[in-house]
Amino acid sequence: MGTRPRRGPLAASAAGAGLLLALVGPVTAAHAATAAQLRTDQVGYLPTDTKIAYLMTGAAVSGETYQVVNAAGTTVASGIVSTTSRGSWNSAYPDVYPIDFSSVTTTGTYHLTVGGAVGATSDTFEVESASALYGPLVTGGVTFFRNQRDGAHVIAGALGRKPSHLNDASATVYRTPTFVPNSDGGTGDQISGNLVPIPGAAKVDAEGGWFDAGDYLKFTFTTAYADDLLYSSALALGAHAPSSLRAEAAYGNAWLNRMWNPSTRTLYLQVGIGAGNETTYYGDHDLWRLPQADDSDTASTDYYAAAHRPVFEAAAPGAKIDPDVVGRVAAAFALAARYDASTGDTVGAKAELNDATSLYATANTSPGSSLESALPSAYYPESIWHDAMELGATEIARAQQAIGDPGSTYLPYLTKAAAWASDYIVGDSGHDTLNLYDVSALAHADLLAALAAAGNPSGLAVSKATLVADLKAQVATAAKASAADVFREGGDDTNFDVDSHTFGFISTEALYQRATGDTEYAAFAGEQRDWLLGGNAWGTSFVVGAGTTFPDCMGSQIPNLLGSTTGAAPIDTGAVVNGPNGSGNFTGGLGSLQSGMKSCEKDGYTKFTGHGSEYVDDVRSWQSSEPALDMSGSAVLAAALQEAVAGGSGPVQCHGGADRRWSLS
Repeated sequence: MGTRPRRGPLAASAAGAGLLLALVGPVTAAHAATAAQLRTDQVGYLPTDTKIAYLMTGAAVSGETYQVVNAAGTTVASGIVSTTSRGSWNSAYPDVYPIDFSSVTTTGTYHLTVGGAVGATSDTFEVESASALYGPLVTGGVTFFRNQRDGAHVIAGALGRKPSHLNDASATVYRTPTFVPNSDGGTGDQISGNLVPIPGAAKVDAEGGWFDAGDYLKFTFTTAYADDLLYSSALALGAHAPSSLRAEAAYGNAWLNRMWNPSTRTLYLQVGIGAGNETTYYGDHDLWRLPQADDSDTASTDYYAAAHRPVFEAAAPGAKIDPDVVGRVAAAFALAARYDASTGDTVGAKAELNDATSLYATANTSPGSSLESALPSAYYPESIWHDAMELGATEIARAQQAIGDPGSTYLPYLTKAAAWASDYIVGDSGHDTLNLYDVSALAHADLLAALAAAGNPSGLAVSKATLVADLKAQVATAAKASAADVFREGGDDTNFDVDSHTFGFISTEALYQRATGDTEYAAFAGEQRDWLLGGNAWGTSFVVGAGTTFPDCMGSQIPNLLGSTTGAAPIDTGAVVNGPNGSGNFTGGLGSLQSGMKSCEKDGYTKFTGHGSEYVDDVRSWQSSEPALDMSGSAVLAAALQEAVAGGSGPVQCHGGADRRWSLS
């Protein structure tokens, strides 16, 4: 919970989870006794999309036929399944055949069937408009954020949330603790000794905000990133942004405002500790409970874990602060200012902008090799920061432009942003793509827009062409990996955060397309969406409530204790899990249930382990089934940007029924 190791470089592979289809015909003795599987995007496709289904078989087949059937039972397309397999997935499924049904462009409800030596049928799916396809991903993601709320202003919702951690409104500030090293020499999360209050430090109002992941910690680093995504989504959709999205972005920003004290120049890094010292006091991760129980928890061992959660500073008051955190938080303030300006709230916009500029000025731009984004840093190990500083400066400039400030005010920030962009492109080796640890794609795209609004000034450290080229390279690298992958996944599903990265590809394609008008990678973006929503080896959507099969047994306390854990209501709609991960991360099993956990595991996925990638839907599986702010935030941004570039402007639609489920609670 909140301890996701940094992922490796982009790589080709495929992943997913869940069983999508039912066997509808016998398999001859000439074939393996493995049931054929038919994978599709369980939610839907745009009329113009390239539409590919995947037939997984236990042995080579030839002459199979397919039909696309509409809701009235009429066959609208048919053909012969390709005899060319995209490759072997595992020993049980040595052949995966693509079925191209892109000719189906009429909106409606459909399913596929395959006949011949093997028989299979898919779940139903839609061919629909951009607003109908992407709108529920936006509102579903917002629902997840609402379920993650802490403090007095929770929203009960389908899960029956109640106010929690009201004691955070008067929290004590403590010195940064020392952490006990792991057996391998790395930083662990167990604290050495006792927590020590900072003498004379005033109490902090840290009430509110969002829980970070499956636990109840609150991090400035992850909250700022998530808020950057929500505000960027709202700005992309403009007048068509749902009111719930705008309100949730403002809710996150209100908590960030509490974490920054401009009068003392103090930024607070987090609320709570993951582990205690394991002898006299526990941490958050040692307890499995509902959050509303914490304020009245009188156990001495739970003092810091529950009733009196500590707050920690990012740096001493007035001292320089690590730039990876500063850039993201300053960007969130500036994005809020830009949004306020777009609604005519100039007073609010100027207040947010003042917070952004005052915080940005505190960045330590010579931080060395150690960046502290959380306590311990191993929870969210960050290694680059130029991208964050580029984003912060860019969003400040864009907010100043939106307010109507003169060029003399915003040009210095554009100059800084260009310098940081150049440093990132030239100096940050092993480039990542859009996710919690790399915001360069969002920064580049908004910097291009800011430069255009400024009349494309000359003499900056980076050119528009260079920014566009880096955006394109991020998409092109993933597209190359996708082309070689059995299920056209562009990310590394043997490493952490593949779902976040994959939604990041979809966002980056839209950012690139919006900046250039180039649709070269539009089909790639659709393929990544298809993989995330069911067109993968496991046949599951990785978004709760989207499609027919999705995570039921997440490693998260609220849905485990308040949800159904069966896929039926109530569920934690819009939660996005980490997704498939390297099989080595599951070596030794998942361990025993933590005290208080509701036992929950969804069987049937082991048979789909392949290419070194495994998916486990089990409450104990933090490696693959833990949701988080950045995961769902990435889905919201991807959907909002794709809807925007497609010109989708209709009302958000919510689908339901026996065969297809989009549960928006």
